[in-house]
Amino acid sequence: MIPVMIPLLGEEEAQAAADAVRSGWVAQGPRVRSFEQDFAATVGATHGVATSSCTTALHLALVLLGIEPGDEVVVPSFSFIATANAVRYVGATPVFADVDLATGNVTVETVDAVRTPRTRAVIAVHQGGVPFDTAALRKAAAGWGVELVEDAACAAGSSAYGQPAGAGAKVAAWSFHPRKLLTTGEGGMLTLDDPERAARLRRLREHGMNVSAADRHASSQPVLEAYLETAYNYRMTDIQAAIGLVQLGRLAGLVAQRRELAARYHELLAGVGGLVPVRDPAYGQTNYQSFWVLLDGFPAARDEVLSELAAQGVSARRGIMAAHLEPAYADVSPAPLPVTERLTRDSLILPLHHKLTTDDQEHIVAVLRRLSR
Repeated sequence: MIPVMIPLLGEEEAQAAADAVRSGWVAQGPRVRSFEQDFAATVGATHGVATSSCTTALHLALVLLGIEPGDEVVVPSFSFIATANAVRYVGATPVFADVDLATGNVTVETVDAVRTPRTRAVIAVHQGGVPFDTAALRKAAAGWGVELVEDAACAAGSSAYGQPAGAGAKVAAWSFHPRKLLTTGEGGMLTLDDPERAARLRRLREHGMNVSAADRHASSQPVLEAYLETAYNYRMTDIQAAIGLVQLGRLAGLVAQRRELAARYHELLAGVGGLVPVRDPAYGQTNYQSFWVLLDGFPAARDEVLSELAAQGVSARRGIMAAHLEPAYADVSPAPLPVTERLTRDSLILPLHHKLTTDDQEHIVAVLRRLSR
């Protein structure tokens, strides 16, 4: 099978992890601090706060902003379910907004359509690595008087208005799951520019302690820590961070390669009717974390296409999920979400990874071409 995704991991990552193990310091420590600093600089932020996952990062962002029961948070349904779940973790109510057909992202208009006086925050997702319109949404959120959390889980290496996707965000959350370009196995990060908020996030991810375990152990004198608030254990390990530092050095080259492969897909798919492939928005560039195509007048249904691709040795995936259609959200009655439902029903994700060859891409497109007749 041609896999849909393969993480780029090699001997350097294995050596870095082994070095962390041999050092005797495997919990959150100096490698995490280095990874935080280097990742934040890469995405145009002043501070990075590493976490155990992007989901826990989103949770901490909402805790930081004081979101609580009785508040509403506007989120896209067209996203992995963790985006909506994080809202429920703080007892608030997720309100689903529709998305733009071309980018899969919420817009000022789709958020405004479901915004109410109880709306305290918006979580906007750079879906599949396609950046949302950061300038427009940040301006609108400020005008509405609501907080904007940027879910950049898939967006490492993407850009908007000539800047990295997370640059200028009040708070952005990132994922290092193996499906992402930059992976630490599991793991996440929050990036922001406010030093006081960054300091509180570091406490929140480590039980509310006023001094980190790493700093206590590094001190030559006894340190008596205090626990300033009820908080969480959402730490990243130094083993993960060691891998992340190697991965960070690969990021620019990996994005360039994926964009070349995506350009090749665009060329090959140009002659296949009924398919609309994902593209860069006018204001930015995607890292092509996922290469999805929308069936638009295609003669075969999405699941039929997936089955035939599998029969021909191609592992593709259904499009991005719609959280409001899952049993976990059966108690929610959202406003109509026609674009979300169309995208989740009629789109699929094609293989895209560093081992994908020209022959692989030609084979994949040949299957699609036969089905289009």
